Amino acid sequence: MKVITYQGDQEWSVAKIIPLADFHIGDRNCDMQLIKRLLDEVKETPNMLCTLSGDLIDAAVKQSVGDTYGATLSPMEQLKRCTELFADIADKVICIHGGNHESRVYKQDGIDLTEMMAIQLGIEERYSPTTAFVFLEFGHRHHGTFSRYSIYSTHGTRGGRKEGAKAIQLADLASIVDADVYICAHTHLPMSFKEAFYRVDPTHRTVKKTTKLFVNTAAALDYGGYGDKSGFKPSALEYPIIELCDKNDPKMRCIL
Repeated sequence: MKVITYQGDQEWSVAKIIPLADFHIGDRNCDMQLIKRLLDEVKETPNMLCTLSGDLIDAAVKQSVGDTYGATLSPMEQLKRCTELFADIADKVICIHGGNHESRVYKQDGIDLTEMMAIQLGIEERYSPTTAFVFLEFGHRHHGTFSRYSIYSTHGTRGGRKEGAKAIQLADLASIVDADVYICAHTHLPMSFKEAFYRVDPTHRTVKKTTKLFVNTAAALDYGGYGDKSGFKPSALEYPIIELCDKNDPKMRCIL
C-alpha cells in the first residue's frame, strides 16, 4: 500500500472522481469509443479527477487466460496506446496501479507495464505496485485545513460470479484500512453502497459516527470473446462517478 497526497483546487466546493479500470485495451471487444468519451469527460470537467485502477490493457500472453492471437494490439502497442490516451489527463490522475492483466507480463518477464506507463506520463510519484491510499485535499481552508478525504484503491482479486460475492469482496476492504471511500475493480460490476462506522480520535478522546462509501467500477468491454465463451454475464458499461463535498457540506455520493 502506497500513501499518496493529491492537492485539488482551492476553488472547488465539490470534487468528482471517476474510477477508470478494466479497459482491456487490445482486446477485440474493447469499446474504444466509450473510453474516449470517458477521458474527454475527465478532461473537460474542471473538478473531475480519476483513479487508474488496473487492467487498462489486456496483456494476453500464451500462458494466460484470454485470446492471445485475437488481440488487436501487442502488449507493447497497448502500452503506447494507453500512454497516448492518458497524456491529456495525467495531471488529474490521483493514483495508478496495475491489475491482474498487467501482472501477467510481470510474472512472465518481470516487466511492470503500469510503472512504465506512470513514468512516461510523469506521474510515477502517484504509482503503486500494489494498492493506493490517497489523501485528497481541496476547497478553501477551514480552521487552517482543507477539506480532506481518504480513498483506498485496489484492483481486487476474487472473481465470484454472483453479485453478492462481488459486494462482499468490496465490503471486506474495510477490514484492511480505515478510509472514507473504497474503490475496487476487477469484477466488471458497477455498484455502490454506504455503511456507518464509528471512528476513533485518540488525540481528542472522542468517537464520531461517520459514513464509508464503497464503489465498484465498470468495464469497457462489449460482450463476446472469453466472457461469452465462459458464460459470464455481459458487463454494464456505466462507470460510477463519486462526488465529495467540502467541509461546509460534508457528504459523499456515487452517481451511476
